[in-house]
Amino acid sequence: MTDRSDRLVTSRLDSPIGPLLLGAVGRSLCLVEYAEESRAERQLRRVGERMGLGPCAGSSVAIDQTAEQLAEFFAGKRQGFSIPLELMGTPFQQSVWAELLKIPPGETRSYGQIARALGDPAATRAVGAANGANPISILVPCHRVVRTGGALGGYGGGLDRKSWLLDHEQRMAGVTLFA
Repeated sequence: MTDRSDRLVTSRLDSPIGPLLLGAVGRSLCLVEYAEESRAERQLRRVGERMGLGPCAGSSVAIDQTAEQLAEFFAGKRQGFSIPLELMGTPFQQSVWAELLKIPPGETRSYGQIARALGDPAATRAVGAANGANPISILVPCHRVVRTGGALGGYGGGLDRKSWLLDHEQRMAGVTLFA
């Protein structure tokens, strides 16, 4: 097993919410996507183009660590992740993703709250677009973003998965948001 930074290594991982596609470059994770063909292909192409790398199936330290930490997360034994991330996007997207990483497990924020945290209250739709372009689902917790008033709203992996993830995190954190 090598961790070369000139390859986008990919692997599938089964999870309680469906198969995931993992991608890594060197020792950094760059992709966690639900493995439905159209969505996974689109995100893989986007990540590969940004990095100038084509995908190849295999394994790496980052993929192995991600698989281990996701298994612990799904088993209710882990709330956070400690994997180096390679997030490639526009400066605005990266600022949104950095805000997502600040949301504690078991909590949510609205698109408007994130826009205000970024200093641009009018950027609610842009925040939603950046949230939807997040290439590292679950670890960069785009599922923790909800509509004003707490309604779930859109999620690329589907609202059933978003609901499952939020419920799972709230149980682990001992928080009740939806009574």
